[in-house]
Amino acid sequence: MVKKKVKTMAGLAVAPCVLYLLALMPRMAHRPDTSFFRKKYFAHRGLYDNAHDAPENSMEAFRRAVEAGYGMELDVHVTRDKVPVIFHDFNLKRMCGVDGVIEDYTYDELQEFTLADSNERIPKLEDLLHMVDGRVPLIIEIKDERVRVPSCVVIDGLLRAYCGEYCIESFNPAVLWWFRLHHNEAVRGQLASNFLIDGGYRGVIHFCMTHLLLNFFTKPDFIAYNHRFKEEPGRRICRHLYGNPAVAWTIHSRQELEKAQDAFDVFIFERFTP
Repeated sequence: MVKKKVKTMAGLAVAPCVLYLLALMPRMAHRPDTSFFRKKYFAHRGLYDNAHDAPENSMEAFRRAVEAGYGMELDVHVTRDKVPVIFHDFNLKRMCGVDGVIEDYTYDELQEFTLADSNERIPKLEDLLHMVDGRVPLIIEIKDERVRVPSCVVIDGLLRAYCGEYCIESFNPAVLWWFRLHHNEAVRGQLASNFLIDGGYRGVIHFCMTHLLLNFFTKPDFIAYNHRFKEEPGRRICRHLYGNPAVAWTIHSRQELEKAQDAFDVFIFERFTP
């Protein structure tokens, strides 16, 4: 009787651990090749300088990154007329001085605005792909907070025609789920951070994203995590137990890079050059 109780208690203790590991599990079968971006440096929004003529996510910033031989991480939205464009914020205020949501404008309307204090305009993803032409690898962050993620359809159409090396990433698990269903061959990554604020989470989704508990249905090929929280257990398990590549965002100095070297495989940087 005692032995039976011990076995029952042991089973109850092991079950949550097993469920936790299953929830964390990234793609394990039929993994795509990720060697093209391992141990490489990616310029965050290009090699940019918002105070001069190469602001973030501009064609000039991307040209400079390509010329320097760096990969690039960039952000993609879709305009009202279904044109994928490269821009970080959801609102235009910070970079264009206009208080409006980028998805409310057509591409032609967006061309009326300049980026920061430069003459650069918001570029099309299509133009960026044409300019890069496979010379450096790309990490493409899809900026879509909706559940149905309609932007994925038009973005994926451009990426399927591109012959260079790229992967997609997003904070939104629905984006990864869409690619799992519709373009499973594409390398996909879950963006995450520690979303604990003032001792709590804003909701269940932020708890799950912090601890990567949605991997079981998104099946990411890599985890891109805020390097300041490199000790987060789920991130470490994904890398060390499951062999999932770990991407560090965003490194701002050589000192931060040195501290992150042993914990990550890929590095997104800005404000300095590695």
